[in-house]
Amino acid sequence: MNFTGAAEMPIQWYPGHMARAKRLLKDQLGRVDVAIEVCDARLPSSSRNPDLDALCARKKRLIVLSKADLADESVTRAWIRYFKERGIEALPFDSSRGRPKDVLAAISRAADEAVERQAARGVKKTVRAMAVGTPNVGKSTLINRLHGRSVAPAADRPGVTRANQWVKISPYLELMDSPGLLWPKLEDERAARRMAYIGTIRDEVLALETLAQNLLEDLLAVRESAAAEQFRLSRPYGDGQALLENACAGRGWLLPGGRYDTARGAALILDEFRAGRLGRVSLETPPA
Repeated sequence: MNFTGAAEMPIQWYPGHMARAKRLLKDQLGRVDVAIEVCDARLPSSSRNPDLDALCARKKRLIVLSKADLADESVTRAWIRYFKERGIEALPFDSSRGRPKDVLAAISRAADEAVERQAARGVKKTVRAMAVGTPNVGKSTLINRLHGRSVAPAADRPGVTRANQWVKISPYLELMDSPGLLWPKLEDERAARRMAYIGTIRDEVLALETLAQNLLEDLLAVRESAAAEQFRLSRPYGDGQALLENACAGRGWLLPGGRYDTARGAALILDEFRAGRLGRVSLETPPA
């Protein structure tokens, strides 16, 4: 995928703060009872950091499929079954209207053994959990919902959380928000592209027109009618460049002289997908 448009320029997508975050995450995981891995319900495979399997190997783990209100419900249910078959509890979470009690109950189940050990010693244990995941998947939003007010910085762009911070949810539950963690080498180009769709990788390092073309192709593969209607595609076929130009014509994204304003069109296509304007769309289904 063309991230920069200049092959000789290195891609600065793994900044220094992420290397520091990984070191800090490894240290802090030794102090918590439960690791809450947050991923985007639209991309449950691509939005997961493979390094977390090793980092969380000795921890009770819960997977939260965030932004579930933007994903296809039937596909999300299939992902929950997929994780369950592998011994990992997973649950969907609507970032704006989700029920915090469902997540809190799942954390409680994951921490049962640690709580019971302390109870046998006559100690009422304070459970410590940590939210982990790639940037911009909704970790801070989840913590804010569980707490009931905004206590962790959240925004629809990566890199907002820059340091670990503890948040007290109840007298006996504390959650830590951690910076989004990417991994140093992306070998799966499709996964990299899909992470860029949801803003995990900063837009500033991407060729947005190429990215929007790829997104249109992917959307037409899974929700042709919704994509064609949203972007007023009179010809929902052809290569990415033709699709982008067709969207510009359909939506009136034009420059003087009737030329296609592909730069504006690319930015708006990405914005509208990220905002859920196409309805509930899942770009990934569980492996067969």
